[in-house]
Amino acid sequence: MTDKPGKYDHLSEEELNARHAEKMKKKKAARDKIIATKTQEKGLIMVHTGKGKGKSTAAFGMVFRALGNGMKVGVVQFVKGKWQTGERVILEKLGDQVTMTAMGDGFTWETQDRQRDIDAARAAWERAKAMIMDDEHDMVLCDELNIVLRYDYLPVSEIIEVLQNKPEMTHVIITGRNAKEELMEVADLVTDMTMVKHPFRAGVKAQVGIEF
Repeated sequence: MTDKPGKYDHLSEEELNARHAEKMKKKKAARDKIIATKTQEKGLIMVHTGKGKGKSTAAFGMVFRALGNGMKVGVVQFVKGKWQTGERVILEKLGDQVTMTAMGDGFTWETQDRQRDIDAARAAWERAKAMIMDDEHDMVLCDELNIVLRYDYLPVSEIIEVLQNKPEMTHVIITGRNAKEELMEVADLVTDMTMVKHPFRAGVKAQVGIEF
């Protein structure tokens, strides 16, 4: 099988470079025109959901980006209370710039005690709500809050009411599978992580530095 001649094979290297430069110039002009129309600044409500890996990882990426810009960040981990995660170790070393709170007794299937889970979820949410509303934190991550809402340990209407009345410039990130439709409706950004392939299904256990 022979390769078909390329569309631009007849052009010289100089002509190809000039063509590329002109194409990128037009693309930049179009991009700059679009960006010029985006003038609003606001605190965003962001939801990371879906079956794929990376929801919390992406959220912590934004946390570290915010910290690098001198912002004050609050983190509440709703269902990872027993886990000594790498991100928690690092964040706890940053002092007053970050407020790190891990609440609960681990994932729900580990406790097998519904009322205990509900009480832990309520305590975690009260902590998160205080940081969202205090005008002191620039960003608050509610890690795995979607799992709590999925099991109806907290009313989604209460979370939405807080989000709709939060300080104007406060960013809130909510992670976890099975995000409620009502929550996604009020969010400014929703990312659905799609799982294509996962090592766990091939018998590989959770890895240090990857999962925790």
